[in-house]
Order: sequence, then C-alpha cells, then structure tokens
Amino acid sequence: MSKKPFPLAKVYTLIEPGPVILLTTANAEQMNVMTLSWKTMLEFEPPLIGCVISNRNTSCDMLMSSRECVINIPTVDFAKQVVGIGNTHGAKIDKFRRFSLTPSSAECVNAPLIDECFASLECRLADKSMVPKYGFFVLEVVKAWVDRTVKNPRTLHHRGYGSFMIAGETIKLRSKMM
Repeated sequence: MSKKPFPLAKVYTLIEPGPVILLTTANAEQMNVMTLSWKTMLEFEPPLIGCVISNRNTSCDMLMSSRECVINIPTVDFAKQVVGIGNTHGAKIDKFRRFSLTPSSAECVNAPLIDECFASLECRLADKSMVPKYGFFVLEVVKAWVDRTVKNPRTLHHRGYGSFMIAGETIKLRSKMM
C-alpha cells in the first residue's frame, strides 16, 4: 500500500464541501459579508443547508440576532475579492465598499444579495441548537436566484492554507439519484 499517515488537523483539506460562498447578514446599523467554506446540504425540500460560523465572526452575532442571511456563490473571476473578504474583519471596515461589492435587495430577507455572484440563496435560520457547541447553523433556503447566462460556473473550492481548486469539466452519468 502506498498510503502514508496524514495529519488529523489537515483532514478538512481532503473533504472539500463545495464552492466557497459569500454569506451576507444585516441589521439596522450595517451589512456584513464573510467568506465561508464549511457548509453542506442537509435536505432537498425544503432546502436545508448547514454551515459552521465561528462565534468570533461578526456574521455569527448578526445571524443570531436577525435569524436570516443570504448565501452568495461567486465564480473564479471574483477570487481575489473572496480571499480579501475572508482576510478582513467586518466589525472594523465596510467590506462592501472595500471590495466593490454591489448589494441588491432580497425579496424575503433583509440581508443583501451580491450582484457580482452568479447565484444567491435567501435563507432563514431553521435550527440554532448546535450553535453553542459546534457553531453549526441550519438554514432554510426561502428564495433562490441564479444568473442563467452563466453556463458551467467556475466556482472556487477551498483546499486549505490558501489553496483552491476551480470547478471544471462536468460529466453526466446514468443515475437514480437526484
């Protein structure tokens, strides 16, 4: 066998959970955006998404108080801004202005959509019971938006330590799965 032991602290670099997203939140005083990689689909209908947000992030407090957010999905064309957003703290700066983001009003929630992203999912907090122990939020998607002119979006996939994969070729195989 050619496999060798692998550090447990780096296991997350092997289990890539899908595209990097920009999660927006809002309250009466401000809007915020954070870069997020740790999320997963939990259910088809209603669509439920689980995500991990540290209690050290401004977005955690804003999501807990507003109980809503928007998951915005960028493409590789926006990679430098995505990383820059992830390397700054929303309590200290206006990330929308700093990274030239264009916020748009959502239909069902107060958090903004980001025009530069090819898709946006308006979400409401469905379950916060695992937040104290794991920082794990369960979100229900209540409205979804997609730019249908973007064919085969080249999304970013975080591999850890500043490394990213870019979504590439799509293949179709016969399957009974959804």
